[in-house]
Amino acid sequence: MPFKPLVNAGIEQLFNAFIYREKALKPARQRLHGKILRVELKEFASPLVLAFSERQVDVLGEWEGEADCRVVTRLRVLPTLRDRQQLTALIRSGDLEVQGDIQVVQNLVALMDLAEFDVAELLAPYTGDVAAEGIGKSLRIGASVVQNGFKRQQRYVAEAITEEWRLAPGALEVAWFVEETAATERETDTLFKRLEKLEGK
Repeated sequence: MPFKPLVNAGIEQLFNAFIYREKALKPARQRLHGKILRVELKEFASPLVLAFSERQVDVLGEWEGEADCRVVTRLRVLPTLRDRQQLTALIRSGDLEVQGDIQVVQNLVALMDLAEFDVAELLAPYTGDVAAEGIGKSLRIGASVVQNGFKRQQRYVAEAITEEWRLAPGALEVAWFVEETAATERETDTLFKRLEKLEGK
């Protein structure tokens, strides 16, 4: 299928543009030198194989040899991988499955955390500096608007579920229910003790 090599080439270009261009990232890149990372996304049938060398990363559709590390996850999890602190939580929750040398993933996540992803830098060779900066700014504003809208929708849905639709109890109702349950449990224990005493007589 011709679409997959195109996607691989795009991912490869992004990685090389942001991770391999900056000299300051060289010490962090050295940790990945010679490593093979196999990424399996549950939404796709075939994996992505990242082969790290000193000068670049190659993104391959297939790899005959053994990978140093194999990662299984979902597409929606990928953006959160840029945050090093999320890694352990993702593994614990089962959103990220890691087999083999976990340090490969940790080093890649650390490298991505250090790299500064700037859309304007990527577009500049094709559109010129001024146009690239304008497009980058528009994308940042658009992403911010979408993110804020999403947060508003989440808040609205949470309020609608608890307040309007009454599908989920509010915080005070949950606290009252817990207290009532504890009181009922205490009364039941007292009743059982009385019954035991009566049976003993």
